[in-house]
Amino acid sequence: MEKALPLELFGHTIKPGTRQHLSIPVVRLYTDTPIDLRMEVIHGRRKGPCLLVTAAIHGDELNGVEICRQVLGHKNLSKISGTLIVIPVVNQLGFIQQIRYLPDRRDLNRCFPGSSKGSLGGRLADLITTGLFPHVDYALDLHTGAIHRTNLPQLRTDLSNEKCVGLARAFGAPVILNSSLRDGSFRGAANEYNIPALVYEAGEALRLEQASIKLGVKGVMRVMRHLNMLPKKPLKSPAIHPWECSESRWLRSSRDGLVLLHIKQGHHVKEGDTMMTIVNPFDASDSESIIAPFDGVVIGLSQLPLANEGDALVHLAKISSTLANTEYDQDAIEEELDLGITQLPVPDMID
Repeated sequence: MEKALPLELFGHTIKPGTRQHLSIPVVRLYTDTPIDLRMEVIHGRRKGPCLLVTAAIHGDELNGVEICRQVLGHKNLSKISGTLIVIPVVNQLGFIQQIRYLPDRRDLNRCFPGSSKGSLGGRLADLITTGLFPHVDYALDLHTGAIHRTNLPQLRTDLSNEKCVGLARAFGAPVILNSSLRDGSFRGAANEYNIPALVYEAGEALRLEQASIKLGVKGVMRVMRHLNMLPKKPLKSPAIHPWECSESRWLRSSRDGLVLLHIKQGHHVKEGDTMMTIVNPFDASDSESIIAPFDGVVIGLSQLPLANEGDALVHLAKISSTLANTEYDQDAIEEELDLGITQLPVPDMID
């Protein structure tokens, strides 16, 4: 295989067969404390693609940080062909304060491609866009749900892009959701550089969830094998056969009250199934049901048992008839995730 050439990043030279930690200055706080964009670059001896893995673009989303840490400790990285760039914490300021946003309340994932003369978020986004994207061939961006919302492990990408679909199927999450590009997002900016990108969503903000982390680490390593960055290994059994979903919708509460769930994450529901009941805490006879508007799989849930009118309670992904995988292996996903996900009928409502 052809030998790799030295890689130039932010004025640093990374030689083939070496591993280097880079700290790129971003900003200084008014205490004169420096905040850097810290990344690990593993540059193989042999030529191959460059994969960028990022986490904590939202500072309170922690599962991806631990996924990055475990990936960077993997012994097989010594055999890498191509280049792996890992940024465990993109939004250092949000991470320090345990908040989603930057100190100016901007969402970093709406600041791309950024500007070197813009806001703090714009400058950080520009650093990634101009400093890394020209060298990157593929990207994985790791996220969780927001505070009090949890996500079934899922991948969001462009299902019309064959390279994206190939990456997603190799990763092996339970759900692949078609997701349009948003202005200002990391994935949208990557698309401008023709970089196939996946967003991995799993778990809840400010929580470390071992099942989501375990699947994420395996997913990153599977993607690297799919890209021939690591030697392939025999599969003991088929990986998860995911649901491929064409669209999704958050279902909202039509009233205030207590939330009684009849479903769990990963449940496959039929149109007309009762998913939850909103009850009046002061009137035992006063309740209202939330009904599934289409056949789908539950990919996100509010973790709060209280709802105000209009609150988003359940995220339902629509299984497209042209994309649904009829070979979905329930035993494989339960063994993989240990989440107890089922496709059993939704339980009857309480009398």
